Amino acid sequence: MSNAESEATASPAAAPAAPRTAGRSAKPGSADPGRGPVEPSSATNASDRLGGLGRVLIAVYIVLALAATFRSIYQIIAKFDEAPLAYSLSALSGAVYIVATIALIKRRGVWRTIAWGALIFELCGVLVVGLLSIVEPQLFGHPSVWSFFGSGYLFIPLVLPVLGLIWLRSTGRAGSA
Repeated sequence: MSNAESEATASPAAAPAAPRTAGRSAKPGSADPGRGPVEPSSATNASDRLGGLGRVLIAVYIVLALAATFRSIYQIIAKFDEAPLAYSLSALSGAVYIVATIALIKRRGVWRTIAWGALIFELCGVLVVGLLSIVEPQLFGHPSVWSFFGSGYLFIPLVLPVLGLIWLRSTGRAGSA
């Protein structure tokens, strides 16, 4: 027998762990003899899982954040004097989409509150800018992301915060159940 084998058999750490009882799973926080408390894994915790709607929302937010941000950067650099309000609003919407995306990805603790605030702000922005772009179009000069309720982006800016708020509400219920 080699030195490594003899040390492994003599070491208490090498002793086999107590077998789990078949068919039973430990409850979160309960003790398993010889193993200590069992913590729930994030993969099995229903409130941690990102459902299909959540994945789609986050993917669309990422695309919209990139599109709005890069579009506004180009507009501000190249032709800000043509429509300063519209381009500033596009930059603001890009920033809101970035914050919303990060908050929706994290969505725990303070990030959940930030997600709620970002989505409500976004919805209010789309509604106010959308209405103003119809009633007072001369204010803008050129359309922004939120102009005409997001018609330049296939009305996604109008629908997305509503879906995001619904999703946050439903995942909040799943987490408290």
